[in-house]
Amino acid sequence: MTTMTGRRRVAALVVAVVVVSGTVGAGSAFADDPPGSRSSSAPPAIDSNAPGLMLPDGATLAPAKVLDIKQIVEEEGGEQRREDTNVDVTFALQAEVLFAKNSARLSPAAAARIRAIAAEVRTQGSGRVRVFGFTDNLGTYEHGLKLSKERAVAVQEVLARELDPGTSYDIRGYSEDYPIADNRTEEGRKKNRRVEVSFPRTVSSRAAAP
Repeated sequence: MTTMTGRRRVAALVVAVVVVSGTVGAGSAFADDPPGSRSSSAPPAIDSNAPGLMLPDGATLAPAKVLDIKQIVEEEGGEQRREDTNVDVTFALQAEVLFAKNSARLSPAAAARIRAIAAEVRTQGSGRVRVFGFTDNLGTYEHGLKLSKERAVAVQEVLARELDPGTSYDIRGYSEDYPIADNRTEEGRKKNRRVEVSFPRTVSSRAAAP
């Protein structure tokens, strides 16, 4: 897995969920106190032979099934964000690290970041890449559509120079649609001004996913 520049922090981790077909009666207890906390009362006694804790005759447990795994890693300052699921990988790059204000011309430092993403696409062995542009809610919606599409195209052109010629692309501009933060603050608008590059995991890479 390619390591990106800058310090990272894990923002979220959703763990696997196991689906069980049998029914379980009342009396199950889960420790949900914060680490180091102490309860003032002893835990309730549980009779392991109680009928309510047993599966009905003929019932069996369903096979374990992973519903979703998601991990998000964000650079300090939020300039770049990576989201991994058991299905695909998404990189979100803030517009400020790629373009000048209100421009779709890539900055000199932008190519290195895009090439690093291209290396990860090659690692996953994916032949299909989605490149989507987004803006904040300042200015007109129509201007945002034009600018977000032009920025997505600019990123795709760098990817195309790095990836196999047979790679297919979906390129779209969404203006202010699909914000990931609050547009009422500059901090939120900065996160919403972004280009996302996403691609599916291959079968082999899914098996090694976190």
